[in-house]
Amino acid sequence: MKYPDLVPKRLCRTPIRVHLESEEISNLGEPVRVLDLDLMCNFQDKAKTILTAEKKLVQITGVAMFCGDIAPDFPAISGGTVTVFGRERRIEQGMKARNPDGTVNYCQLEVV
Repeated sequence: MKYPDLVPKRLCRTPIRVHLESEEISNLGEPVRVLDLDLMCNFQDKAKTILTAEKKLVQITGVAMFCGDIAPDFPAISGGTVTVFGRERRIEQGMKARNPDGTVNYCQLEVV
């Protein structure tokens, strides 16, 4: 059975550079696997105001959604950076949304 794409490729129009690092660490303290990708995504920005004692801080966050599995060799996406709209942002959380048969329907990266 073919499952519908929840993030269709025709909606992924924002160029993004993704740098992923594996959770495994070598004996030198570096990630064992590193993956650099140039992809197209559906990117949504949002801003949040955090009030501190001295001033207020505006934190820009975003979500990048990709059709299919962007990193089939990685069991989970947990760390790295993305460069979108000329700014580098840290990956805070990654998700591989799976179909009932276990295949990956789409990937989502939450960035700060």
